Amino acid sequence: MTPRSLRAAALSVHLLTATGAVFAMLAMLAAVQEQWQTMFLWLVVAFVVDGIDGPLARKTDVGRNAPEFDGVLMDLIIDYLTYVFIPAYALFSTDLLPGWTGWVAILVITYASVVYFADTRMKTEDKSFSGFPGCWNMVVIVFFALTPPPMVILPVVVVLAVLMFLPVKFVHPVRTKRWRLVTLPAAGLWVLSATIAAVTGFSLSGWAEWALIATSVWLLCAGALQQVIPGRRAP
Repeated sequence: MTPRSLRAAALSVHLLTATGAVFAMLAMLAAVQEQWQTMFLWLVVAFVVDGIDGPLARKTDVGRNAPEFDGVLMDLIIDYLTYVFIPAYALFSTDLLPGWTGWVAILVITYASVVYFADTRMKTEDKSFSGFPGCWNMVVIVFFALTPPPMVILPVVVVLAVLMFLPVKFVHPVRTKRWRLVTLPAAGLWVLSATIAAVTGFSLSGWAEWALIATSVWLLCAGALQQVIPGRRAP
């Protein structure tokens, strides 16, 4: 590719990343109107964009070919909106956590997450995350689909917030190479089952419910399992 075409490709990746802000606004507008299905569908779209823009950014080398825009900063801003801020608002605005429990959850989620997102140590050498990566969008849609009681939801929120700052690894479905042949399809199945949950009004049953549970557990626990199970050493 010519330098001009490389620059055009890199700029197009930045523009793709920026669409996440639009999807975040559409999700927030739906949340304010308590249209939870629509909100989560927009969050799923933003999640998919976030999954594909990274590999495209590395392929087009945006840092070299379009350096005037900071793609990492753009991504972090959008991630905080779609992964943290909007899901926390949704959890607070429903009956899943009534009264003071909702206040505790929304304050813990937003405060802990902004500190974590600013932590320069959040990535490990194998491109995983050190600590829970603040994927509250994934957690909250599971809460909506399974509707556990507040005595389950609030402790889960607190434990995950604490795990943000502990040396527990969480895999990146795309960038963590170890077990990627399992983790990447699991992430795709999670997106499918989460989309079905949103479309059906969070009335999952059968394989879709079990798929959402199983893939959520795997994505949460795979990194910690990698820390316990030693990997194969390179020759």
